[in-house]
This record gives sequence, structure tokens and C-alpha cells, in this order.
Amino acid sequence: MGRKTGEGFYRYVDGQQQLPDEPAIAQASPCPVWISQDDPDSAAQLAELVNTAGWPLESTDQPSSQALCLLTPLGEDTTSCALRQGLNAEQCVAVDMLAGLDKRRSLMASPITLPEMVNAAASLLNADGTPVSKLHDSNGFVLQRVVACIVNVGADIAQQGVAEPATINRAVELGLGYPFGPLRMGDHYGASRIMTILNNLLEATGDPRYRPSPWPPPRRASVCHSLTGQQANTAWVYTNKGE
Repeated sequence: MGRKTGEGFYRYVDGQQQLPDEPAIAQASPCPVWISQDDPDSAAQLAELVNTAGWPLESTDQPSSQALCLLTPLGEDTTSCALRQGLNAEQCVAVDMLAGLDKRRSLMASPITLPEMVNAAASLLNADGTPVSKLHDSNGFVLQRVVACIVNVGADIAQQGVAEPATINRAVELGLGYPFGPLRMGDHYGASRIMTILNNLLEATGDPRYRPSPWPPPRRASVCHSLTGQQANTAWVYTNKGE
């Protein structure tokens, strides 16, 4: 609708989408940073960012009272993630690590996170010029919810026998212009991570849309396991390599 009228969620001029200017990020003085070890791979990426920016990094089991606490939840909100780990939510800011830190960084503060901690997190994440988005506290950020639902719908279509995995992927890639079809998307982001996101969203909201699809059924599990090398009995396996 935006392309036809020039207005909508996005503005178009002569058929070209007009992107708003990125809001300026106020630069904060470096403060101690503590990173949750819930997801070691994500923690390592954040630690590299902190070290590159030259901010002091705390390596203790629990943060000091002055530290900015960075969390990496999957399908959780910042408040729940902080409480689960016994942390003071006033110090906590969550970072969406599903897609890494290369293109855009999304942070999410709890309702009681101190403003200076939010500003410090935004300044740190923007230290190398990468754009930062600030989100309100909610389960699963934005990207996690969208990606997990796309993958889940694709898996459900496969489970119903509507089409083969390769056909589902190709249809979405060609028809919608996605870089990955839904099942390839599950492989790309990791089956266990998608499963964690969906289970946490389902537990928090009770919304059946987040109930994980049972695909693949047991008769395919060993085949899928041999094709992807993933544990089919503990997490979904999405494959576009045929059955």
C-alpha cells in the first residue's frame, strides 16, 4: 500500500523507500560491564565488542553493583531473564544475539532498568558506528518472534504433507524474496535456538501460535539426523536437502 500511495508504515518517493535518519546515540562514559554466560557463544561475541570498545569487563560469577549487566535471552523478556539469574533488573539490558552483531543491534531494558544503564548499553553497542534499536521489554524481542514463527509455520506445512521441504523453501525464497526459506532459516539460526524461543514464548503467553510443530516425525528423524548432524531427538531438524 505504501508504494501505491506514497504513505503507510514507510514513505515512498518516486517508488523509492525513504528511510528515516538514525536517532543519535548519546555517548556515555565507560563503565564496568558484566555479561551473562547463559549462551557462551553470544557472551564471547559481546566480550569481544566490550574489549574492542575499551570498556572494563567483569569476569566474576556475579556483577558488582556498578556494572552494566548484558543478558542474551531467547524468547524471554529482560525482567524474567534477570529474575531467573538472580540479578538486579535495575542494572540489566538484554541484547538480541539471534542474528549476531554485524548489521544492527537491538537492546531491550526492563521497566526498572536505570536510564544510565540503558544509555551506557546503547553507547557501547554503537561504539563502532553500528546502528542500535531500543525496544520495550517483551518476550522474544522482534526478530526472534518473527523468525521463530516463520520457521514454525514452514515446519507445520511440511508436517501436514502439503509440500516437500525443498519446495517450501523455494516457494518462499522466490515468492516473498526471503534470503532463506523457512526450513533453511531454521538451519541457519539453529534448531535448538528456535525451539527455545518458541517454548519460552509459549510458556510466557500461552498463545498456541508458539506451540512447536511436531515435524519431523520419528520415522524421518534418523534420516534428518544423518543429513544435518543435529540431534533430532532433542531439537527440531529443518532440512532442505530432501528426505
